[in-house]
Amino acid sequence: MLNDKDKKHLQRCIELAAEALAAGDEPFGSVLVDADGTVMNEDRNRANTVDATYHPETAVARWAAQNMTADARTQATVYTSGEHCAMCSAAHAWAGLGRIVYISSSKQLGEWMAEIGATSSSPISSLSIQEVAPNIPVEGPIAGLDEQVKALQIRAQKRN
Repeated sequence: MLNDKDKKHLQRCIELAAEALAAGDEPFGSVLVDADGTVMNEDRNRANTVDATYHPETAVARWAAQNMTADARTQATVYTSGEHCAMCSAAHAWAGLGRIVYISSSKQLGEWMAEIGATSSSPISSLSIQEVAPNIPVEGPIAGLDEQVKALQIRAQKRN
C-alpha cells in the first residue's frame, strides 16, 4: 500500500517526465530514495538530447552504484513514471538496488499507443521487470497517476 511519501515521489516522477517532454525527450522520470526516505538522486529521460541509452532508470542505477554502499542500495527504492525497459531492469539488478515502484506498465504503454495508432520504435522486446530481474520487489501500475502519464505519452506521440 502506498503512503503519502510514496505518492510525493511518484508525483515528482511525473514532473520529471513532463520536463523531459518539454525538452524534446520521451516523458519518463525517476527518483532514487534511500531507506530513510531521503531523495538521493533523480533524473529524466534524455534519449533524444544525449543518447538513446540515457534512460533515467539507468542513470539513477549508475549513480547509486558509484555513490552508495551495497547495503544502502538494497534498501533503496526507485520510483519511476514508467515500468523499466529490459536495459533499465538489468541496470537496476546489476547495481543491486531494491524495490521499484512504477506508475504505468509497459503493457499499458503499448495499449495507449495502439489506441492512437502509434507503432513502437523500440529496438528491443517489451519485457516486464520480473522477466529480466525476477528477484526485485515491484509495485505498479498505480491507478489514477497512470492517467497523468498516459496524457504525457500521448502528447509525445502526437509531437512525433
